[in-house]
Amino acid sequence: MWDELTPILSKKNRVICIDLLGHGKTDCLGYVHTMELMAEAVTAVLKHLKIRRSTFVGHSMGGYVALAFAEENPDALKGLCLMNSTASADTPEKQQNRDRAILAVKQNHKSFIRMAIVNLFRPKNRTLYADKIKKIRKDAQETPLQGIVAALEGMKIRNDREALLHFTPFKKMLVAGKKDPVLHYDTLVEQTQNTEVKLVTLPDGHMSHIENKDELLLNLTHFIEKI
Repeated sequence: MWDELTPILSKKNRVICIDLLGHGKTDCLGYVHTMELMAEAVTAVLKHLKIRRSTFVGHSMGGYVALAFAEENPDALKGLCLMNSTASADTPEKQQNRDRAILAVKQNHKSFIRMAIVNLFRPKNRTLYADKIKKIRKDAQETPLQGIVAALEGMKIRNDREALLHFTPFKKMLVAGKKDPVLHYDTLVEQTQNTEVKLVTLPDGHMSHIENKDELLLNLTHFIEKI
């Protein structure tokens, strides 16, 4: 997914894109990938590359992992951007939705991927970005069933980390889609109140790196430059 952004961001920054557990070329480490376990994998990558401090940009689940990392390693972060992500835990209703998703994946994971990808976009954008959606679906089909289920299980039980938005020393930005079908925009706005988190509101859905690419890049580059 970062192919949309790295050509611009890499002009002035060293960009490292990590395949999280059970995704891309990274194998699974079990049947539940907690956000803490994924954060440990990120820590291992940074240690291997001898990177002591960095700025994180985490999209959706990547934001949850970034927060888990920040909780354990606050001094290792220069900045953190939560992109179409949230610091709160799953509500009971959301946890039930995760359970339904897990059941659907186990019944037919390729069908689940086809449905889930398109539902990340704002409805009016689904035809406009049909080619992009087709490519994302094709790439996502490579994710093994175990990887999808382990991620869903891990997200379902993740901790609430809203306190990190208030009491951490690094720069923070939250990118929210006004018409995000996954996350409630008003809830994200509430999270940033009485914090030093910069809130960036974009007009479309959960896939800001595609639906609002130019505005996102402008805000990301400005955020990184100011750190």
